[in-house]
Amino acid sequence: MTVRIRGIYATALTEVLDGVVQASPPIRERFDEEFPVGPADAVVTTTEDRQAVGVVGEREQVDTVLDRLRDVGVDTLAWTAALPRGGVYAGEVTDTLGSGAVIDVGDGEGFLPYSKSERRIEEGDRLRVQVKEASPPWSDGRPVLDTTLRIQGGLVTLVRGRSSGTSGPELADLIPTDPPDGWGLDWGRASDDADFDALDEALAAASERAAALDAAFTDAPDPAEAAPHCYWDGEATWWVWFGRSSRFALDEARRRVTETMPGHHRVKAATREASAAVDLVEAICGDSTFEGDVDFPFDAVTRQFGPVEGDHVALVHGKPDGRAFDLGRAEVTSRRTDGAMTLQREMSPGGTYDALGVERQAGDVAITKIEEGRWWYPTVYRGDDGTERGTYVNICTPVEVFPDGVRYVDLHVDVVKHADGTVERVDDDELDEAVAAGDVPEPLAEKARDVASAVENAL
Repeated sequence: MTVRIRGIYATALTEVLDGVVQASPPIRERFDEEFPVGPADAVVTTTEDRQAVGVVGEREQVDTVLDRLRDVGVDTLAWTAALPRGGVYAGEVTDTLGSGAVIDVGDGEGFLPYSKSERRIEEGDRLRVQVKEASPPWSDGRPVLDTTLRIQGGLVTLVRGRSSGTSGPELADLIPTDPPDGWGLDWGRASDDADFDALDEALAAASERAAALDAAFTDAPDPAEAAPHCYWDGEATWWVWFGRSSRFALDEARRRVTETMPGHHRVKAATREASAAVDLVEAICGDSTFEGDVDFPFDAVTRQFGPVEGDHVALVHGKPDGRAFDLGRAEVTSRRTDGAMTLQREMSPGGTYDALGVERQAGDVAITKIEEGRWWYPTVYRGDDGTERGTYVNICTPVEVFPDGVRYVDLHVDVVKHADGTVERVDDDELDEAVAAGDVPEPLAEKARDVASAVENAL
């Protein structure tokens, strides 16, 4: 297996994974070794929000990477992409927006920028598209589509419909392998450092996939007749989300290689500014500063980047299937240096509070007490007269307090305390179903059950 890694988790994952190729200059310097500049069977890239990594490539090799990443920490979770990178579909335009069109391809929706189509796009049109960029399940964005077909690679990309050799013809003349008819070449940046054998191997692998894609269109129905339809299922595409425990486990892996402050990945996952600050601190202080029993500097980090008292943050409620919901913005009404915060939200009237069976009324407020790193948090609902309407204790992956929101993944099982003092444990069946569906690993589920039992006994 060979794997290419990029992003804020690169050093730790280079330590964790075998067969790293096309390593960046900082990685080569930190490991003080030469990494091959050969084709990658799998590519691991940090997501735009820095919460996770995407893993794309050959199915067998991607499975190997996933097995290693799932072992990083108990709260590492993985989900396959509904629309994998490289997938080719017949789709129907369901909506036209200012900069592009929404296209239903059957397995989901994608977004086609108008600039990626030579024809005028109107609602009801049916056309063939390819997934250029996949989208994480917790993201609000749709996968990005294109009408030009490509076989993407780090060393070479093949483009269908382009004359062979129109990009980098001099280099192409030196490589024994020729791309299939009707496919042109785009050499990647890393190709400058690769030898001819590696380039030939990369081109041969890409050409094989291009030929298979061509074959998929043999006797295939026209998009106007077939939509929605999948012509080609693309590359294996997965999203691996790291919880707080996993980020600290990655810190330990990175620390075996280079100076690493406590909470390195936890802070870097917050904002780009925070990520840059970590780099500066580690460069100035050196490894000796972080030796011994040094705690994650929650107070310093939140004082610098937020949130502090008076700020408003979102409660980002992740689900075990990868989706995420914003429970509403809350005001930070108190904050302690040890990571504890109190949040307050005004509730909209209508409906009932889950499991409590109490109607939401005008003037109700939700008071949530969270603590960085804790596997649960309570929310007390009060009426406008201060009357307590019930308490809901959410069992979740360890809470992380980022500048713009409090993040975690809900683990289904919860504990409620009714206004009359009755304590009830709920949704164990939903957790069992999530385990059966493969969304929650059994060790994580067992941790959730243990936490729920401890909270139930405490109440």
